[in-house]
Amino acid sequence: MDRALIDQKLESLRRYIQRVNDKLPGTVDQLEKDLDAQDIVALNLTRAVQLCVDIASHWLAENAGVAAPKTMGQTFDALREAGLINDDLASRLKKAVGFRNVMVHSYDEIDWAIVHAIGHHHLGDFKAFARLFLED
Repeated sequence: MDRALIDQKLESLRRYIQRVNDKLPGTVDQLEKDLDAQDIVALNLTRAVQLCVDIASHWLAENAGVAAPKTMGQTFDALREAGLINDDLASRLKKAVGFRNVMVHSYDEIDWAIVHAIGHHHLGDFKAFARLFLED
């Protein structure tokens, strides 16, 4: 596995999480009224999800010896099957992929309450994922 590439992606993930943490308003109402915060938070959460998929795909290609997942969500199923992550984290990261898809493709109108909840309650999922790939 290209350690430098993974380290670079992990550093980017850290920055994206920090950016969300720094810019997320305290309430949903504040987020709904602040277009700049919406852009910053949504973009950085979307980037964080994408980076987790990228890192996972890289690891799977190098270590698991399994066929590439057909969907982004299946990437986390494959990590679970490989024993790298548990069922709960795999499930939460798959939900994050669903969020990412809404943000990127605008399949639905954005629910800022969901964005706010992710920013306040689920940044730890990204941190837990990153810890799996930190060099000892």
